[in-house]
Amino acid sequence: MEKTFDAVIIANGAFPTHAVPLNILHDAAHLIACDGAIKRVPQADIVIGDGDSVPVAFHHRLIQIDEQEDNDLTKATRYCLAQGWKRIAYLGCTGKREDHTLGNISLLMRYYREMNIEGIMFTNHGSFTPAKGDHTFSSLKGQQVSIFNFGSHQLTSTGLRWDAYNFSEWWQGTLNESLGDSFSLQADGYYLVYQTYDIK
Repeated sequence: MEKTFDAVIIANGAFPTHAVPLNILHDAAHLIACDGAIKRVPQADIVIGDGDSVPVAFHHRLIQIDEQEDNDLTKATRYCLAQGWKRIAYLGCTGKREDHTLGNISLLMRYYREMNIEGIMFTNHGSFTPAKGDHTFSSLKGQQVSIFNFGSHQLTSTGLRWDAYNFSEWWQGTLNESLGDSFSLQADGYYLVYQTYDIK
């Protein structure tokens, strides 16, 4: 889970409470707030969005983007990409409305596929990492792991309690467990891996 990020984007979902996302927030090289999230992180370098939830005191840091095709998370990601920042930590993207949570999690895969973003989304319980092909993940024995298939027709694993396969439904890859300090996935396409912070 140790990784150095070019930038941290914080959305206006549930504010981080676990030590892992809080440490990432504290150590951010560049911190970008999505619209109303600036109220929770007034130290942010930039606030991006349509500005409707941004107090006047922060307007000098506002990059106002009114188009409605993309949400503020995507606008902030495009800003980072324009700065050459591709290793991005995403915080505050879940924990409130379930439709926003699902949408934001799925956007992580879009950024990885279409923008070549090396993004990890940190919640108050664990992290989501998009991947493609063969990949080894650092882990802990007993760590809970879920795998969400995004189009792989062949998907196998080593180092997990239950062998992965080419899941056709999202629920099929949930509630697995790491057997050691790493596990590996082998695939012919994309997938999203969730890892809890704490072991079972």
